[in-house]
Amino acid sequence: MGSNSKKLSDIKLSVLDLVPIRTGKSIADSFEHSLALARHVEQLGYTRYWMAEHHNMPGIASSATAVLIGHIAGGTTSIRVGSGGIMLPNHAPLIVAEQFGTLEALYPGRIDLGLGRAPGTDQVTAHALRRDLQGNVEDFPNNVAELQQYLSASNRSSKVRAIPGEGQDIPIWLLGSSTFGAQLAGMLGLPYAFASHFAPAALHVALKVYRDNFTPSNQLKEPYAMACVNVIAAETDEAANHLATSLYQSFLNVIRGKALPMQPPVESMGNHWSLQEEYAVKQMLRYTFVGSPKTIQEDLQAFLDETQVDEIMVSTGIYDTTARLRSYELLAETCAKTASIA
Repeated sequence: MGSNSKKLSDIKLSVLDLVPIRTGKSIADSFEHSLALARHVEQLGYTRYWMAEHHNMPGIASSATAVLIGHIAGGTTSIRVGSGGIMLPNHAPLIVAEQFGTLEALYPGRIDLGLGRAPGTDQVTAHALRRDLQGNVEDFPNNVAELQQYLSASNRSSKVRAIPGEGQDIPIWLLGSSTFGAQLAGMLGLPYAFASHFAPAALHVALKVYRDNFTPSNQLKEPYAMACVNVIAAETDEAANHLATSLYQSFLNVIRGKALPMQPPVESMGNHWSLQEEYAVKQMLRYTFVGSPKTIQEDLQAFLDETQVDEIMVSTGIYDTTARLRSYELLAETCAKTASIA
């Protein structure tokens, strides 16, 4: 490891909660478990807790993302809570400014606004959300600029004002899985989060594009990159691999076009997927770290060496809620110990 390399103990750890709906459990259960997880990781020292906007997905309960952010922020005291992300094409920028201005007024200094340009759903549902799909690739940069204007103090003389929202210091992040968002985040001087937990292919190129195009802004003086990965930690590699079969089943259902709640783990995936399906799932899940604390520490440190990201956000697709809490606990302990290991 080079002298300039970062150690896991040097960087911030955060959480992406997809608010899974589990087979045999209610949506109310999902919300209860998310709040329990947020309180747990807050105590463990995680930096932020994000939820993502998804629609028409029977396995994910985070469609009303701003409402859930309020619920989680209201039930915690210090952890930052935000969107990973709000899918801006689905909303008028003014509405987003007002919603997040309201959240920031309720929970000052704790709200993050992560923005994505995908619909977070299928085309038919996107049409139901927007009524009009006559947009083009230029709309996203323009919408981001419009949103920034509504949140700025200089907007007070405008005919259209975001109240609340105007003049509030709400950090905006751009999210992406390609070089488009990376370039835009760099040009605007915004922090950038890459979705390597399900779309790993362009990670290294996007990070380079972001850093090469970075221009300092009022929000950020130097580039700040975060990558989201999957981590499933347990006491042993064997136990973790068993838990991971729920995640594999979820992605297998995506590939097959099946919309199902999260499934319990199975003894073996061999009977569940073909070789081609296994390959496709594992390509999508390339940045998925499964195992005991020792295995996780080694693999995650190698990922950090490769990417030199400033922060790692972790999604944990575990069916059993107690095992899910324990996974985040083991990860926090593992990363804290790297200071003495390295």
